[in-house]
Amino acid sequence: MNDVIRPFIPSSVTVHLGRPDEPARNVTVPFVDYIKNVASSEIYPTWPDAALRANIYAQISFTLNRIFTEYYASRGYDFDITNSTTIDQSFVYGRDIFENISRIVDEVFDSYIRRQGSVEPLFALYCDGVEVQCGGLSQWGSVQLAEEGYTPFGILQYYYGNDIGIEENVPVADITETYPGTPLRIGTISDDVLLIQNRLNRISKNFPAIPKIGDPDGFFAAETEASVRAFQRQFGLSEDGVVGRATWYAVMRIYGGVKSLTDVNSEGIPIGDVTLLFNERLEEGDRGFGVSELQYLLAVVAEFNNSVRPVRIDGIFGPGTAAAVRDFQYDYGLTADGIVGEQTWRALYDTYRNLLDSLPENYFAAATQPYPGTPLRIGTRGQDVSVLQTYLNRISDVYTAIPKLNVDGVYGQSTAAAVREFQRIFGLEETGVTASYTWESIAREYRTLADGQYGAANQFGGSIS
Repeated sequence: MNDVIRPFIPSSVTVHLGRPDEPARNVTVPFVDYIKNVASSEIYPTWPDAALRANIYAQISFTLNRIFTEYYASRGYDFDITNSTTIDQSFVYGRDIFENISRIVDEVFDSYIRRQGSVEPLFALYCDGVEVQCGGLSQWGSVQLAEEGYTPFGILQYYYGNDIGIEENVPVADITETYPGTPLRIGTISDDVLLIQNRLNRISKNFPAIPKIGDPDGFFAAETEASVRAFQRQFGLSEDGVVGRATWYAVMRIYGGVKSLTDVNSEGIPIGDVTLLFNERLEEGDRGFGVSELQYLLAVVAEFNNSVRPVRIDGIFGPGTAAAVRDFQYDYGLTADGIVGEQTWRALYDTYRNLLDSLPENYFAAATQPYPGTPLRIGTRGQDVSVLQTYLNRISDVYTAIPKLNVDGVYGQSTAAAVREFQRIFGLEETGVTASYTWESIAREYRTLADGQYGAANQFGGSIS
């Protein structure tokens, strides 16, 4: 997954010295120098410190919003922002920088404004407030507020609302295109697929001819292909059901439009829309939740593939787990280094899902369903979540500290809280995420309470000892 899916501070910015469609020069400058230039071009160094800081926060957030939403890249341009003041910000290439502004930017350049519950940098609209009025920060108005004793954050709240916050210590990275480099199609499993699924589902609210994907899980199956084809048909793209570069950026562009991400009062991007599946790199010596997930998947694969040695699920990445990883990697044509990165995760999830799809319906115990293959967490929707909620509600009849849930197929805060409570009671890591080991523990407890309705002889019980 490309890092741009979560906001970061770019190491540099490419600026088009003119309006977007004007034949003008592009210049690439360090991000810090770009913000210093914009601030020195738009505000006065004699203003109160609080006003300077509030304006600089707004300038940073505006710039990051353009980059994070790929506003220009998704439209086919080869730059990140322009210096047209009717569209973007004032940037005067080669100008002198004011000393106090330079110092402030050095202090706050790795921070941005965002609304509570949203991930993206706020499109912090601003104007001078004298010659031009807008629905955001008034630059001259900020001076008056600073003189009245407002803090920088107080000034920002005055103009953008009380539901904002400042995200600090944001990592710095190089800008890379979000398109993953290879087309997404039937059989692909990745964070990029999960991203496309979530964004197509949001777009479908405005364009109902695009069918929703019932359970976004990062697995590109027939349902996802049908949604992609409908999107392509809706927007005049080649209707092949494959997410190549053109379709990828069309999805990014339309998603930004329906969410109004370049509006100060945008709908916002919730954390569930940027949840990662493959966000861990595991190797010998590691412990915890991710290791248990890895061991569970390896154990299931080992049940059906004698080339992969059995592994104990204990959350400890020891020599036995490393050996099983190497077995799997060798057997599936991967570099057999015993280290679990994104490529190994993808192959393991893919293999597990293919095993589930290939087995007869009565293979699993009748009382519970097998782990769906990818972790359920805030933002997940679909039948698997409904099943989980049903299991938890039955368990809560006995363990009353687990809150009752509305069985709606939506993994929200209440479902995460119920999972955390189950994990606390049964001595599991309290993540609020339902990965393999938590699913199996919940299913096992549900079976225990289901009046002895276990599977018939020779049925796989859905758990690995």
